[in-house]
Amino acid sequence: MAEHPPTGNLLTVSAPSGAGKTSLVRALIERRKNLSVSVSHTTRPVRPGEVDGVNYHFISKEAFLAARESGEFFEWAEVFGHFYGTAKAQVAQLRAAGNDVILEIDWQGARQVKAVCPESCCIFVLPPSISDLESRLTKRGQDDPDTIKRRMDEAQSEMAHWSDADYLVLNDDFDRALAELTTITDSLRLTLDYQSKNLTTILRALTDH
Repeated sequence: MAEHPPTGNLLTVSAPSGAGKTSLVRALIERRKNLSVSVSHTTRPVRPGEVDGVNYHFISKEAFLAARESGEFFEWAEVFGHFYGTAKAQVAQLRAAGNDVILEIDWQGARQVKAVCPESCCIFVLPPSISDLESRLTKRGQDDPDTIKRRMDEAQSEMAHWSDADYLVLNDDFDRALAELTTITDSLRLTLDYQSKNLTTILRALTDH
């Protein structure tokens, strides 16, 4: 095995609101202990049941803009009037420890990450239909009708960027979608680039004569 763990992989998981992205990622983390989710910073209000530092780092708009100006964010985006961003330091620390890091971000953020880190893996989760997506948002009970309409309009725009992704996962069956997501993350640890670092000692012993 390697003397030190290889730098962990970086993955982005994007999806329109209501497609099941967060539930899938949460279940994936329970399956794979070498995976970590980067906790984003946001200026939006805390929702019932959310915990600061667990779901998000909730900060003021002023604090967010100051951090953005000082270059602390790996990526950032404004969604529905609120800012979201991923701290560079947290991602770097997790990857240096050998953990694969997942960023739950929208397509704008995923595109920024890909530009800075071309080797990152971009995954896009799709709902089975527009009507199913609207039904999920309604049943979630977190938004009023006007907000749901706005989210549906945004979903149409967001899904138009599916071709930016490296992988597409259709969430029409949760268990199957989770299995596909697990396969993708597992395969990233079998690439030549990753294994050449992971198996340094063995490869040297096998090839040095």
